[in-house]
Amino acid sequence: MKIPPYLKKGDTVAIVCTARKFFPEDAKPAIELLESWGLKAKLGRTIGLDSCQLGGTDTERIADFQEMMDDDNVKAIWCARGGYGTVRIIDSLDFTKFKKHPKWIMGFSDVTVLHSQLNVERVATLHSIMPFTVPKAPEEVKETLRKALFGEAISYTIPSKPYDVKGKASGELVGGNISILYSLLGSKSSIDTKGKILFIEDLDEYLYHIDRMMYNLKRNGYFENVNGIIVGSMADMHDNEIPFGQNEVQIITAIAKEYNIPIVFEFPAGHQKDNRTLILGKQVDFEVNEKEVILSFK
Repeated sequence: MKIPPYLKKGDTVAIVCTARKFFPEDAKPAIELLESWGLKAKLGRTIGLDSCQLGGTDTERIADFQEMMDDDNVKAIWCARGGYGTVRIIDSLDFTKFKKHPKWIMGFSDVTVLHSQLNVERVATLHSIMPFTVPKAPEEVKETLRKALFGEAISYTIPSKPYDVKGKASGELVGGNISILYSLLGSKSSIDTKGKILFIEDLDEYLYHIDRMMYNLKRNGYFENVNGIIVGSMADMHDNEIPFGQNEVQIITAIAKEYNIPIVFEFPAGHQKDNRTLILGKQVDFEVNEKEVILSFK
């Protein structure tokens, strides 16, 4: 696994659209945040483009992202927002130079497409807030991104819950949005979970959809050799008029119980204000005990 160089003051961070559209005026809080850290912001050509839902046509988004990957002066790329659209461009991106000279790719939600592809390419990435979510992000959450970018030590300790599954594990942290992971199954972007810690999160899904996605991940071997599961925010879940009969905790616990691995629920990452930065591709120590949950990056 290649860990991109950590940033230093004066470095440039590019902001681009890989999915939904995003406009220059909306980027101001993110630019101000970067500048407060001593960094420079560079807006990509896709910022301000409007192609229905998307921030430019596929061709425009491919060209913008490729340019930023190949620009030696750009030291990190921050995806402006999620939604949908990254999968439309992933197969047209050339990672040849990027793999030799990697840089941090940042974002969450639909950016899971990039996280997954780059994990296959063996380059670490940052699951983090995006320019779209900066205005509502608490200061301590922004600080986790700054620490990750500048290579400062990161570890998280939160209270454990009665329904967490106790245990200890170590391994490479992988994952992201479960809907995206599910959609990538069978493709060259599908991640390998063997010996790893799997992080999943989602938003605005029906409970039976979560059950279906979990079963499909199981049938594809995602849980057979995984060392642990971290479940982030599962926000705004829906049920049908005839109840499914299980909530998201019960669904995940039932499907994963045969593997005897530690599982934490409601970890502060994903579609919520408390969306702390995770370094995907980094080795972590993960412990769930009666009192607390500890996740530390090596």
